[in-house]
Amino acid sequence: MPSEEKKRTHQLRQYQARQVLHAHLAKRRGRDQVIWSLAAAGAVVLSSLSIWAYQTIGPGAPATVADASVSEFREWSGNLSFDQADLDISLDGALAPQAVANFVDLTQSGFYEGLSCHRLTTEGIFVLQCGDPLGMGLGGPGFFFGPLENVPDDGVYPAGTIAMARSAGEAASMGSQFFLVYEDSVIPADAAGGYSVFGQITSGLEELVEAYVTDGVLEGAPDGLPVTVPVIESITIR
Repeated sequence: MPSEEKKRTHQLRQYQARQVLHAHLAKRRGRDQVIWSLAAAGAVVLSSLSIWAYQTIGPGAPATVADASVSEFREWSGNLSFDQADLDISLDGALAPQAVANFVDLTQSGFYEGLSCHRLTTEGIFVLQCGDPLGMGLGGPGFFFGPLENVPDDGVYPAGTIAMARSAGEAASMGSQFFLVYEDSVIPADAAGGYSVFGQITSGLEELVEAYVTDGVLEGAPDGLPVTVPVIESITIR
């Protein structure tokens, strides 16, 4: 074989070998990226589950719902501090003793500190929902309670209302999740009734709206995770 042809053949084989190597490395990088992504996702899930376990079956939450007497059947005042807004609040232990007792007990145990608000609605009803240790709307303190208390007869929840969230059609499904009404809302009752109103925002509502509601929901949806996610820094009640 002429030397020039041998040279070209050798160069071609080198080129083909490099192509095979590059393809192999690209495939390996893609595989490694998938593995890394799955590992990262798994770490997030494990982290969330660890937090959930600590706060639902560990020392971060009471084992059962507090007795209604914890509310002292009186009005409480306090502060709900987010990372970008501070609210002054009042709780009505006379009209909603079980819900207030639960909120007071969870607050005093430190359950709410560091939790985010996972749901914002911007059409029909106007609420910001908080208090899920999983941050997805599926978590709670490890127990449920009822019955419903202080439910508006007309289904009207004025701006500033603080009420307990629950599962649809289940009165005794309240736990740690609650919602803040930032604009007058009519929330229809379902088979179980309405929603337990246990408190009011007495100041700071405009600050809350500016910080978290103005940016809306992810992807412009009317209901879902807020673009700017509120994080509870502390709650004090007295």
